[in-house]
Amino acid sequence: MSRPGRAIRLDFALFRHPPEACRRVGKVTSLVSSDRTDIGRRRASNQDAKAVLPANPQQFRSRGWFFMVADGMGAHAAGELASAMAADRVPKIYEQRSQFSPPLALRLSLEQVNSEINAKGESGFEFKGMGTTCTTLVLLPRGAIVGHIGDSRCYRIRGGTIEQLSRDHSLVWELESAGGMSREQANDAAPKNIITRSMGPHTRVDVDLEGPFPVNVGDVFLLCSDGLSGQVTDEEIGLLAAELEPQEAVTALIGLALVRGAPDNVTVVVARTGEEEASKTSRKDEAWPLSEEATTNQRQSHQSWTALTIAAACLLAALMFNPLSMLTKEACLASETVRAVCLFGSIAALMAAIAALLFAFSGFVAKPARGRMLSPGEFLGKGPYRRYDCTPTEPLVEGIVASVEQSAEHLAPPDRDRTLSIVARARQHAAAGSFHEAVTAVAEAITIHTSDIEAARSDETIRISSEPPPHPHPPA
Repeated sequence: MSRPGRAIRLDFALFRHPPEACRRVGKVTSLVSSDRTDIGRRRASNQDAKAVLPANPQQFRSRGWFFMVADGMGAHAAGELASAMAADRVPKIYEQRSQFSPPLALRLSLEQVNSEINAKGESGFEFKGMGTTCTTLVLLPRGAIVGHIGDSRCYRIRGGTIEQLSRDHSLVWELESAGGMSREQANDAAPKNIITRSMGPHTRVDVDLEGPFPVNVGDVFLLCSDGLSGQVTDEEIGLLAAELEPQEAVTALIGLALVRGAPDNVTVVVARTGEEEASKTSRKDEAWPLSEEATTNQRQSHQSWTALTIAAACLLAALMFNPLSMLTKEACLASETVRAVCLFGSIAALMAAIAALLFAFSGFVAKPARGRMLSPGEFLGKGPYRRYDCTPTEPLVEGIVASVEQSAEHLAPPDRDRTLSIVARARQHAAAGSFHEAVTAVAEAITIHTSDIEAARSDETIRISSEPPPHPHPPA
């Protein structure tokens, strides 16, 4: 499905991105996250949206941390509305469906919001065909689960490697994976903006679920719209996300996309895990039902075992209250009243035991058709789909430095001189192998450009072009 053109609607309030967010929740919650969305340099409105549902320690165990990025599509305000609906409704419904397993709750929430967006799209001509991508990440004690529709991406950065945990539902991806083309051939054969799956245009949608992926201390997870992945390479994303704090990484990544022209809206969410978020799995963990039928069967099984336990307790009570038992025999001989109480108590307990046994037996014997279950150690999907080496190297840093240096030509003389000085320092650090210092310096130089862009947004005329700006270092 191709994204329709977007109407030019100059609303300068939209040109100012929301303030960056950096979250750390609870005394024993060690996750740090940051998120931001930016209109870019060629759009008149921001059709991207994002959502973060934080978790305290108790919530982390039950529903986990929730992150989401959506990229809307549709003429006029339709795409904006579609992504906003997804960002508002998906996390709410996910939280409301806590009676289900996390992967099932995630799938059901995405399917329900797809129906809601579709209904809105059918309600008026101006909303016809509205839709959005939607990529979600849930971090749980058992690992990371990804649910996605469209081409917004989810990455994990660990130990000098960046992995794409989601797959692009795009024509380019299909030509590469199913058509046997190389990435370069696929990029030449089809436009990048044609996606094969999205949330909203149809009454039903297939949701891809991935994971749970193991989580280690210090893992960095990143979600983004194609406004970032279209301008910044996977290796560069991994480098900046790994070397910088989440808030600094979000700023630098969006800034680098802006430096390179940012023809589309850009949204980035970065989360770094700590000791409390590291995976804690056990063979004793319950299997996760992946359907409502399987959830019902699991509950019936629990109820049957509970009834069996109650039956055993009632049987024991019946034996204890028996007038002939060693515990009550002497008291029953001394008092007719005590004997009558013990007799009726024993009969009642025996009847309760029989009833509980029958209930448990009926549950075990019925054996209803069992839905699919995800046992501990099993995985959904086929991710990670791609892996790239993002270990800091001089050529990798130079690719970013060259973009910043080239864009410095358009800055005012004081800012240009300051940028070039910082760029020279970054090159010196990279040559000496001090890559963290080099990346930090590059990030500082990028902020000069973003500040200049922000200052110009309030009075510049946005010119929509059919051709993207020159890209000094196009993504692989």
